[in-house]
Amino acid sequence: MSWKETAEPVLTRMPTVSQPEGHVPFKRKLSWTAGILVMYFFLANVTLFGLGSGGSDAFGQFRSILAGTSGSILQLGIGPIVTASIVLQLLGGANLLGLDTDDPRDQILYQGLQKLLVVVMIFLTGLPMVFAGDFLPASQSLATTLGVGPGVINVLLFAQIAVGGILILFMDEVISKWGVGSGVGLFIIANISQRILGGLFGTQSLGLTNGFFPNWVGIATGSVAVNGLGGILLEPGKLAALFTTVLIFVTVVYAESVRVEIPLSHARVKGARGRFPVKLIYASVLPIILVRALTANIQFFGQILNSQLGSLPSWFAVYSNGQAVSGLMYYLRPVRGPQQWMWFVYAPAGEPLDIMVRVAVDLTITIGGSAIFAIFWVETTDMGPESTAKQIQNSGMQIPGFRKNPQVIERVMERYIPQVTVIGGALVGLLAVLANMLPTLGNVSGTGLLLTVSITYKLYEEIAEEQMMEMHPMMRQMFGSD
Repeated sequence: MSWKETAEPVLTRMPTVSQPEGHVPFKRKLSWTAGILVMYFFLANVTLFGLGSGGSDAFGQFRSILAGTSGSILQLGIGPIVTASIVLQLLGGANLLGLDTDDPRDQILYQGLQKLLVVVMIFLTGLPMVFAGDFLPASQSLATTLGVGPGVINVLLFAQIAVGGILILFMDEVISKWGVGSGVGLFIIANISQRILGGLFGTQSLGLTNGFFPNWVGIATGSVAVNGLGGILLEPGKLAALFTTVLIFVTVVYAESVRVEIPLSHARVKGARGRFPVKLIYASVLPIILVRALTANIQFFGQILNSQLGSLPSWFAVYSNGQAVSGLMYYLRPVRGPQQWMWFVYAPAGEPLDIMVRVAVDLTITIGGSAIFAIFWVETTDMGPESTAKQIQNSGMQIPGFRKNPQVIERVMERYIPQVTVIGGALVGLLAVLANMLPTLGNVSGTGLLLTVSITYKLYEEIAEEQMMEMHPMMRQMFGSD
């Protein structure tokens, strides 16, 4: 008996959001998307009941990417979903699953397996946060008031973040089936956009650090002192952060617009022509999300070991204030912000040689990992040459000047897709590292800003496509969107 036959009774009974029957109107999709977005902001501001003071954020450096809020019911964010995707990609890439996503039965098994893995990751991530270390300490005063031990409060804390992780899972599924875009991308956009707005307009009266505009109002009125050119560029002027944010925005939009367009014509409808775009960033930005999520889990594992064992071999890691400052875990920690590598401007964050080695390791892991995950993503999401050729063939389209044969179309696609996938994945990794090393508005990670711009651009394209399909129903029938 295969593993599919053994697991089928469990995987097919996993709770799921029902698939819409027929076409969902564009306005209804927008309504579902807006509703889920409001729900996300609400949950992100629900503080964990029973949380004590003095805890540390295990994913602090990666918080903007994981789209969660420390100390809230969305403590885990999209971390379990992304980690489960990494596991599935690795298993699929090694051909260990034996699932054919074109088979409806295997599709159900795949979706059920993904949900099961997400639940497993919620437990594997949430339990150490609550019961190992001081990431989410229990409130001693609440335990005394209720007359229970701290362990009961810990169980209550875990139950809340587990519910938040499951809610995120189903909110993502609602967006994928009933809304526009993907829930994972939408939550990243919402989280980063909120931080950028805070970096522009935030004031201390709102409980935030003064943003760009309040600081410049203070500089103009003389209430905020500026110390030379450095004060204008960095703090409090933040001109460098504004310039970097705009530069990342322009660079990502340009990279998203670079594409090779393969002409198509319809075999049955005379004059009906189209183009299949092979974008430079063909695998989108999901590979960098997977790389950063993997890095975050590695750092989290190191923090757990440090909190449980008390001391670790110096070659492995030496921790200070919850962050690795030397050893292997230090070199594996992504560089974020100019303070961590500009030893010639800021107080030294380490020896110059150590800093350069750390930057080199970050570049190698991020660029290489993004390229590898891009290949995995293209193959497992039916974006490869073979799958693309079948989709074009099934839609009734063909490449002018070539025989109407899927093998012929596949050979044409093989000239572009594999090469562009690797180049695009490596480029996204390089941009992520460079963006991370520069200052940004709202102190968001450069990677998070890159993801936000790219996902927003893709969302804009999807909205434009949905509007076109809504205006021309015949196109829905042609491309099988009904």
